[in-house]
Amino acid sequence: MTAPQNLALFDLDHTLLPLDSDHEFGEFIIRQGLVDGEDYRRRNDNFYQQYREGTLVLDDYIAFSTSVWRQMDEQAQKALQQAFMEAVILPAMQPQAIELVEQHRAQGDLLAIVTATNEFVTRPIAQAFNVDDLIAVRLVRDAQGRVTGRIDGVPSFRDGKITRVEQWLADQGRHLGQFERVSFYSDSPNDLPLLEKATHPVATNPSAELEAVAQERGWRILRLFA
Repeated sequence: MTAPQNLALFDLDHTLLPLDSDHEFGEFIIRQGLVDGEDYRRRNDNFYQQYREGTLVLDDYIAFSTSVWRQMDEQAQKALQQAFMEAVILPAMQPQAIELVEQHRAQGDLLAIVTATNEFVTRPIAQAFNVDDLIAVRLVRDAQGRVTGRIDGVPSFRDGKITRVEQWLADQGRHLGQFERVSFYSDSPNDLPLLEKATHPVATNPSAELEAVAQERGWRILRLFA
């Protein structure tokens, strides 16, 4: 198969969405009455702050963030995903973010969402953006197919995003060097490794830290959300 001329990669939280889907999923679980709200919110907020500060231990967060729903049966899990999409994600999806993805699709680019949020939360979101290829944190499942709370393989986090993108392309007989243009949209300094690999890095709704880097290096700055 001939590689498309261009590759377009999108971070998800605060890039295509004006929120953090992982953190919001925790808030949604609280509103559903599935956890002790005060304790769970404190821990959820602490993990989110660690992510923002670049100190997050992802294994610890995955064990915590999957602890409630992984105890449910498959039907209940799907119902929880659907309810979260309808209550939180679909109302937050904004036309300009959808249009950005569609512009790259219309150009014939190969598309992927590359996120440090786990596959359970983000698979329905990728489907809502009509993006087939999702590179998210994979979750280990036991012999019965139940999520264990551990990460499967290399997490798509920081440098791991490069590893996972390269694995994804290799599975198709491709590599990053085949593409004349590699665009990567992200808001976070956690994504600097992959941004530096892109031929066209785009600081999208950037944090103050990433915006400073983008200005210094002459990267494009895109503000999708007010």
